[in-house]
Amino acid sequence: MALGRLLHYGFDLLAVSTVLAGVKKSTGYAPETKQIESEGIRSVVDSYLSVGDSVFSTISGMAVGSQWFGRKL
Repeated sequence: MALGRLLHYGFDLLAVSTVLAGVKKSTGYAPETKQIESEGIRSVVDSYLSVGDSVFSTISGMAVGSQWFGRKL
């Protein structure tokens, strides 16, 4: 039960990070991590956001190369 809950929270964190990456890519707005005073916490948050950027870029690349997705102008 604890492993399932841990995986669920991990997936939720990944989803939030990916959504934040999508907002950053489409609007230019991103969390201001410079306002975090603690160097260690800032590093963890930056790494967390970087994972979301990687996931978003991977999903975007897969969508561009897929026949199931098309650009609507």
